This record gives sequence, C-alpha cells and structure tokens, in this order.
Amino acid sequence: MCCSDEKRIYTSEKAPKALAPYSPAVKGGGLIFISGQLGLDPATNQLVEGGFEAECRQALNNLKNLVEAAGSTLDQVVKVTVFLRDINDFVCLNSIYAEYFTVNPPARSAFQVAALPKNAAIEIEAIALAPECCCCHQDCCD
Repeated sequence: MCCSDEKRIYTSEKAPKALAPYSPAVKGGGLIFISGQLGLDPATNQLVEGGFEAECRQALNNLKNLVEAAGSTLDQVVKVTVFLRDINDFVCLNSIYAEYFTVNPPARSAFQVAALPKNAAIEIEAIALAPECCCCHQDCCD
C-alpha cells in the first residue's frame, strides 16, 4: 500500500496547537483536511491583538502553514469554510482573503455563527489536494 492511501496527521510549529482532541491537519485519500483555524499566535496559543483584520490574517497564515506542513500549497486548496462572529466583517474578509488566494480561488462558504472558541472573530477551515507523490520511497507514483 502506498503511504498516500494512509491517514497521516500533520502539525506545524508555525501553527497553534490544537485546543481540544482533534488533529490540526489530516491527509488521506488524496486530500488534506485542515481543522478550523482561529487567529491564534502559534507562540502563545492566544488570539492576536488588533481586531478582526489581525485575527483574519493570522487564521489564514495558520491555515497556510498547516497546508504546507502537509506538503501542499494554498494554490491546491479546493474548499474553504469561514465562520464569522459578525457577518458585517464579510467585506474585510474578502479583501484579506484575496491576498492569499490570488488566482483561481477555491470554492467557499461563509456563515455568521453565534460564538467561536476563545470568543474569536473568525475561524477558517479548508480542504486541499495532496501532492500526487509521497515521500515514503515506495513506487507510489509509477
């Protein structure tokens, strides 16, 4: 069996630690699933200061770092779900989001929710395509 068929868990020192019993990123079946990312500073696991814009950028940076830790890139993200504490932040979200997904952006849903962990302003989860080849030194890619 090729390692690309196995479930693999990924973390990154550039992304916050999980706040509960879940994996930050899971690769399996040719896809990478990134758990919801808040605007947490990876060094402190606390929300960054600066309001919605700062939290949004940090959440996207955390997502990017986990996608890269699993061997992919933001260009390979196919679906994003965004949870907002206040839907009035949607315009600001779009402005910042466009800096991260510049060409052929992924499919996306955005919702206002009643509350988020740590009273965060935003949480972002994603699904990305995994690299076609793995690094287990088996003949997976032939």
